[in-house]
Amino acid sequence: MKIGFLVNPIAGMGGTVGLKGTDGVEDEALRRGAKPSSGKRAQECLTVLKAARERLEFLACSGRMGALFLGGFRFEVVYEAPDASSGEDTKAASRRFMELKADLVLFCGGDGTARDVYSAVGDKIAVMGIPAGVKMHSAVFAVSPSKAGELVLEFESGDLGLREAEVVDVDEDAYRGNELRTRLFGYMRTPYKPELMQASKQVIVSEDDDESKFSISVFASEFMSDGSAYILGAGSTTKAIAERLGVEKTLLGVDVVKDGKLVLRDAGERELLEFLKGEPKAKIIVSPIGAQGFVFGRGTQQISPDVIKRVGVKNAIYVATPAKLNSIPNLLVDTGDAELDRQLSGYRSVVMGYRMSQRKDIKTVSG
Repeated sequence: MKIGFLVNPIAGMGGTVGLKGTDGVEDEALRRGAKPSSGKRAQECLTVLKAARERLEFLACSGRMGALFLGGFRFEVVYEAPDASSGEDTKAASRRFMELKADLVLFCGGDGTARDVYSAVGDKIAVMGIPAGVKMHSAVFAVSPSKAGELVLEFESGDLGLREAEVVDVDEDAYRGNELRTRLFGYMRTPYKPELMQASKQVIVSEDDDESKFSISVFASEFMSDGSAYILGAGSTTKAIAERLGVEKTLLGVDVVKDGKLVLRDAGERELLEFLKGEPKAKIIVSPIGAQGFVFGRGTQQISPDVIKRVGVKNAIYVATPAKLNSIPNLLVDTGDAELDRQLSGYRSVVMGYRMSQRKDIKTVSG
C-alpha cells in the first residue's frame, strides 16, 4: 500500500501553554516554553506500522514534515518542505500525494491540519488523522496515535471500508477570547472502526441539561469548601460551578479556585506547576468532551501529566450531566504518558447532580 505521510511540526504546541491552538502564535507558544510534540505522536503510530513495513511504501515530505520519522521504512521524499512550513505546504504535499496515486493520506496534526488536507484532496482519497493538535473536533482522527496505526493496518489488509467523516474547525481568535465558534468544512473518507475513531465533538444544550449543571454546581460548592485549591478544566459544566461560587471562569481555559476565590485565571502548564509548589492540598475537576468522552489529553492539555501527578490521580473529580454521560459509552484518557493513563483508567464516580453520581469506566487509548 502506498501512503502519503505528513506531519504538522507545530501541531499541539499551544495546548500546554494555554493558547488553545497554535495557528499564527507559534512564536508566542515558544516564548511561553512550549515544545514540539507532534513528532512523538507520529512515531507512536509508525511503531505500530512496523509490523507491516515490507508491505508499505511512503510518499513523504522532507525533514520535520515527514521524512525525519520514517527511518526503517521504504519511503520517497516527494515534497520539499521549508524549515518553517505552513498550511500551504500541507495543501501542496497533499495534492502531490494524490497526483502520485497514494492509497491513503496519513497526517499528524489537529483540526487546522485536517482542514488543509481537506482543501487539497476533498473526498477523492482515503485519509487518516493521527491526533496531535490542541483542538480535535473533527471525526477524521483515530482516538490515539497507536490506534491510527491499527486502523491503517486493518485498512491495508482489506478488513475495513471507508465512511464519510466530518472536518470541523474553530475560529481560534474567538476561541482564545472565550467563545466557541465551530464550522463544518466538509467530509473526508476515512477507514472506520467505531471503537478506534473519535466522534465529532457535540455541544449539548437543553433546559434539563442546564438544571443538571445547576445541581452539580450546588453540590460542588459544598465539597469545595475543604480548603483545597481546585483546578477547573474547560467547559460549560465547570463554568457553572465557578458561577455558583461567584467566580468568573474562562469557558475554554483552565482556572484555579480556592476558598471561593479565583487565584489563577486561564493558566498554562508552567503556571499551574509553579502554583502547586506552595499548595499542600489540590484537586482537579474536569468534564468529558461531548460525544468523544475525553477527560484528559484533549482540550485542556494545560492539565498535563506533570500537573496530574503533582495533584494525584485520586484527587481528580469528574463531572457531567446525565445527557452528556448518555452520549458516551466510556470516558477516555490520552495524556501522552502511557503509565499515567493506566493509573487513571478504571471505574470512577462521575458527579451528575446534587449528591448524585454514576460509575463510568475510564479507558486508555494509548498502547
